[in-house]
Amino acid sequence: MAKSMRSRWKRKCRAIKRERYAVKELARLKKMLGIKEEKVTENEVMESDQVIFLDAGQINKKNKAKKATEDDEDVEMSSDDEKIEVDGDNGKKRIFSTKTLKDQNGQYPIWLHKRKIAKINRSTQKKIKKKSKKRKQK
Repeated sequence: MAKSMRSRWKRKCRAIKRERYAVKELARLKKMLGIKEEKVTENEVMESDQVIFLDAGQINKKNKAKKATEDDEDVEMSSDDEKIEVDGDNGKKRIFSTKTLKDQNGQYPIWLHKRKIAKINRSTQKKIKKKSKKRKQK
């Protein structure tokens, strides 16, 4: 759709800007990380001159490859109802269930939207009804 002369020119200008800003961004990242610039001879190729951006799919593939190599070690498998400890306000620890999203007191986290809570409750009610129907049939 966007093939007019103006849009082509704008895309070309944005590509030039991306290249220019990539150099500045790389310098800023190196400064933040405390990486010192080293003088490199012409024969050496420095790989740190590029910043590689990965999307979530590529990161997952790398993580799966790492896990496949680490499977030789004894690793405890997590259950479906995994518990997560979170440091709350006032230094208190709260333990959340990943399945129900409730803490040890039966409260939902503050950041969870009311619509999401209602949706979770509806799904649990449906499961309870199905189980009760199966029990009545037996």
